[in-house]
Amino acid sequence: MTDRTALVTGCSSGIGEATAARLVASGWTVYATARRPESLANLAAQGCRTLALDVTDEQSMTAAVDAVLAGAGRIDALVNNAGYSQSGATETLDLDDVRRQFETNVFGLLRMCQLVLPSMRERGAGRIVNISSMGGRLVFPGGGAYHATKYAVEALSDAMRFEVAGFGVEVVIVEPGLITTNFENTAVASMDSNDDGSYADFNAAVAKATKEAYAGPMRRLGGGPDSVAKVIEKALTARRPKIRYTVTPSASLSIRTRNLVGARAWDVMLKSQFPQPSTPMPRND
Repeated sequence: MTDRTALVTGCSSGIGEATAARLVASGWTVYATARRPESLANLAAQGCRTLALDVTDEQSMTAAVDAVLAGAGRIDALVNNAGYSQSGATETLDLDDVRRQFETNVFGLLRMCQLVLPSMRERGAGRIVNISSMGGRLVFPGGGAYHATKYAVEALSDAMRFEVAGFGVEVVIVEPGLITTNFENTAVASMDSNDDGSYADFNAAVAKATKEAYAGPMRRLGGGPDSVAKVIEKALTARRPKIRYTVTPSASLSIRTRNLVGARAWDVMLKSQFPQPSTPMPRND
């Protein structure tokens, strides 16, 4: 199909930027979006059309979708990529921070789907790619809020896939593993404000483990943003796309291991990587 139009969220860097660049190079009409449109100058130079889009703002989302429909007349594909991670022991999380994460990672994603689906249903065709994570299939300590958002993305996508298939619309989930972007910096930085005394050592260990995963030997089981962009393009162009695409060896290995060993054995494995918070033993002196 020629004149294919894609709307991609979260394109200021990382996976979103790589996806928009890859699709426009393949002949798509690409609307690359971000909260700060000035961050999209590089994509504009490559031929993308750029728009301001904040997935936590109703007016911004509606205006962006309306602009694409007015300019291109159709939306063949929506790539819901906007999202971020925060870390910290669940007891220490600020609920306003958790709400903001759900607004971006879940509610914004759902609302974008709701906004593009009417025109897709009317045309009887369309494809939505929701960027989840291996973190939507397993949980690491200290990542409860982020994992919760990605589990929600998985559930919404599974329900939506069934509900819209009869209208000619397909929903695909992409589950990246360790991707070498600045993603981890946001997660680590978020722990500075929720370091309660009872969880200080645990939070420090989670921050250290996160940094090492992206900078140490585990990096070899990851990939760059373009490795995800390549899979997203495949998910958009395959005649019959998979329901889920797992990206990088780290994701495949982790998900397979978690499914194989079960919950209790998984907890035991995690104890070798993270200190388990506990009440200090009383001293006798």
